[in-house]
Formats: sequence, C-alpha cells, structure tokens
Amino acid sequence: MTLLDHNDDASGPDLIKDTTTQTFVRDVIEESKHQPVLIDFWAPWCGPCKQLTPIIEKAVRAAKGKVKLVKMNIDEHPAIPGQMGIQSIPAVIAFVNGQPADGFMGAQPEGQINAFIEKLTQGMPSGDADILAEADALLAEGDAASAASLYAEALAQDSASVPALAGLARCYVVTGSLDQAKQTLAMVPEAKRADPAVAAVQSMLDLAEQAQAVGPVAELEQKVAANPLDHQARYDLATALNAKGQRSDAATHLLEIVKRDRKWNDDAARKQLLQFFEAWGGDDDATVDARKRLSTILFA
Repeated sequence: MTLLDHNDDASGPDLIKDTTTQTFVRDVIEESKHQPVLIDFWAPWCGPCKQLTPIIEKAVRAAKGKVKLVKMNIDEHPAIPGQMGIQSIPAVIAFVNGQPADGFMGAQPEGQINAFIEKLTQGMPSGDADILAEADALLAEGDAASAASLYAEALAQDSASVPALAGLARCYVVTGSLDQAKQTLAMVPEAKRADPAVAAVQSMLDLAEQAQAVGPVAELEQKVAANPLDHQARYDLATALNAKGQRSDAATHLLEIVKRDRKWNDDAARKQLLQFFEAWGGDDDATVDARKRLSTILFA
C-alpha cells in the first residue's frame, strides 16, 4: 500500500465535488473558513445548469485553490435550497467564513464568472501556498499520509511544483517507500535538481538506501562495543541510527571517528556528517548542535 492508496482521486485536487444535505455543513460551511466556497444548486432537467457547469468548473480550476466549487442536486436534496429560499436554478451562492457572502442566478458568460471569483478572492494568498504550508506542517508532525495527499493536490494544480514534488518524495522516504521517492524525484525538471529542497530529499534517499545495506542497529552496536576502533562499524551504526531518526546519536558516532582519525577512508565520516546536515536541514537542532561539535574538533 502506498501513501496515496486511501485517496482514489489523489491525482486531482479536491476543488470540485458534490454534496448532500448530510455533508453540506462540512463541505460548505466549514470548508469556507479556509477559502471561499461556491455552492451551485442545479437539477438534471435544467438546461441553463448544463450550460453553466463547464464554465464555472473551468473558472474554479483556473483559480488554483483560491476557491472551491460544491454542487447540490436540488431534486435529491431539497432541504438546504428550501431553507435558503432558492426559487430558481441555476443559483450559485458564495460562502466565506461560514456565511453567505455573494451570489448570482442563471447561466453567466465566462468573463462574468471569472470576475465574480476575482472579486471574491481579491487579496487572498495563493491556494498553492496554503496547501503546501499545511502539508509541511503535517509532515513535521509525523502525519506523512495526510501530507502526501496535500502535496498531490498541489501537484494536480501545478505538476512541476518543486516544493510539492520534494515534499511528496520526502513523505515516501519517511515511510520507507524508496522506489516511489525515486520516481517522484525523477519528475523534478532537470533545471531544478539543485534546488535545496530537492537536494535535501535526495540526501535523505541516499542515506536511507545506505541504511538498508548496513544491517541491524543491535549488531552494529555490539561490534562497536567490542572494538571502539572499528570505524567502519561505527560509520555504519551512525547511518543506521540516522535512518531511525536518532540524529544526535548518529552525529556523535561520526564525530567520534573524526576525533579519532580525521583522515579515515578519505575523510568519510565528516563527509557523511555533511550529508546528514543537508538531509536534516540547516535549522534542525541536531544540525546546529553537530556543527558546533564538529567545529570544536576541527579547530581545537
């Protein structure tokens, strides 16, 4: 199972959906607290509704996440339009912050619908930025599956988004789906391969692959305990510990090699530590601490 298996439509953003009387509050009221939501009241027998649908869907997709569209079939779900006093269709009502804010009735030309959405979303930040920020926060909290869904949503809006590709690849690395991480990184445009976010994930992936080859942590700990001068075992232990998220301990072992034999294996321990730093990020507490400790050893 992959991170996205639970989401049958991970390839497309959740910008347009149908709602029911039971899901109206969640789909419209609650969702409109994040960005404006247009609810389109329609019926299968309504000719103007059929004219409006492709036009409004195109306009919503063009807004790239600044607004969402929810459709309600009034024949199947008459209660909500009845409560709102909808007497003719198509009728489109815009909800903002949980309240009706604007609307129009009847089929409208594309230009007027675009202007309606522009007025509604004027001054709002990009929907892409909001999605990516939320995905980054979820990943930082350890919820890789939810983060992956949001990164996929951002990619559906912009398939070449480097932050979204890097974020999705990071989700795959974190959960051990290394082949999918490689496939995702392969989608990054050649000119963007040096992007810091991409380089960081590539380092994570390289380290994860190394960790798969070094053996269990317990065995490596035994080797190091039996022979503290077995630098290869200590190096492998650091790699394995990093893969398990034990960053400080991983850095400590590499620093120990640098302290004991700086030139061992062509300065491999220091180089591995620098790769750790790239994968962790410059602001990570483990990076900051290990950099200080490395400087103390090198310049003492």
